[in-house]
Amino acid sequence: MTLQIGSVLEGTVVNITNFGAFVELSGKTGLVHISEISDTYVKDIRQHLKEKDKVKVKVIGIDNDGKISLSIRQANPQKKTNKPVEIDWDYERKKVTALSFEERLAKFLKDSEEKFQDIKKNQESKRSGGYARR
Repeated sequence: MTLQIGSVLEGTVVNITNFGAFVELSGKTGLVHISEISDTYVKDIRQHLKEKDKVKVKVIGIDNDGKISLSIRQANPQKKTNKPVEIDWDYERKKVTALSFEERLAKFLKDSEEKFQDIKKNQESKRSGGYARR
């Protein structure tokens, strides 16, 4: 059987490295890069795969040297909804403009006072922290 780009086959994991897993397909071995293991971030491949696991892979590339690039992620597509997510971009602006001028001014003064107190405490702790001035 000849391997073709785009074909989905079942193979066996024969070796696992830090950067990917080698999968044997009908006598030939290809590499599933760590980025092609799952749709989520993969820190340790060994949490997703073990040697001798049977996996479904998609052939995503074959270079001139005969190296085969495989993908588990693309062989098992997740069901995606076609419904777009609606985002209310003006939500924060609406929330702020719902307050009157006096309420916004009071909120600003309160936030400013809190920040000023934090800065003052930080400077005092540096002065009394055992550092001698010369």
